[in-house]
Amino acid sequence: MSPATVRVSPPGRRAGTVALALLLVLAVLGATFVLATRLGPLLDRRGTDERRAQVLQQAKQHAVNFTTLDFESFDEDVELVLDGSTGAFREQFRAGVDDVRDLVTQNESRSVGTVREAALVSDDDDSARVLVVVDTEVTNVATQTPVPRHYRIQMDLTRTGDSWLVSELTFVSSQVELPGGATPPAAEPAPTTSGATP
Repeated sequence: MSPATVRVSPPGRRAGTVALALLLVLAVLGATFVLATRLGPLLDRRGTDERRAQVLQQAKQHAVNFTTLDFESFDEDVELVLDGSTGAFREQFRAGVDDVRDLVTQNESRSVGTVREAALVSDDDDSARVLVVVDTEVTNVATQTPVPRHYRIQMDLTRTGDSWLVSELTFVSSQVELPGGATPPAAEPAPTTSGATP
């Protein structure tokens, strides 16, 4: 049997290998740090942008739902508003439904809302404020020709799961004075004479 041979690296060569390995580890750690510090804010910004887009999209739909009422589909239209609302606004709207139903039915009113513009006023992870510009066309027993109305609506939204629900809704300005505050355009009383506004 031949004796086993053991190779021994010179001391200088072993130190060089260890130094190279340490340099590689440091390079990987440095690259990871740079990626984390640069990529982290980019990912945060992307998440914020996605959240804001979602808020605006849902606010627009809520504005359309609120300004679109038809005496022939009143209950379904109201349900859409209630499904998209929460808190005090939901209770306030629900409490006024019977009065609104009477006005809409008596006047055979139809209102169709279209969002012209929407802008985010403020937001965080759980709440947002949005300003929405809405045009509506209203018809009723007194006028079969659609009457245009223009509104600026401020909405406060609260995040509930994946949805943004309206917790407060205020008319910032409108073409007509609305009875009882946050009343849908279709619930405006019919003019007493053609062309008159309340």
